[in-house]
Amino acid sequence: MVDFLIMAEIKIRVGPGGRLVIPSQFRKELGINEGDSLIATLEDGELRLLALHQAVKRAQQTIRRYSKGRSLAGELVQARQKEEDE
Repeated sequence: MVDFLIMAEIKIRVGPGGRLVIPSQFRKELGINEGDSLIATLEDGELRLLALHQAVKRAQQTIRRYSKGRSLAGELVQARQKEEDE
């Protein structure tokens, strides 16, 4: 159903206090549930919402791409141990 999200345009209104209601089809497709956290950004005059779990997934993919098999956690542990020994 990704095509649905790319092509879909739904008119929504801003409610009291600036509240927006995300249409149920969008929430379902994106896996957003009541109480979930979203990240809001302004890009090129557009409000973009990203589910927190998607932001974490993107960050992990970026780190994997640049770490090239290195164990960043292992390097951090070694650095901390070195600091303790000094």
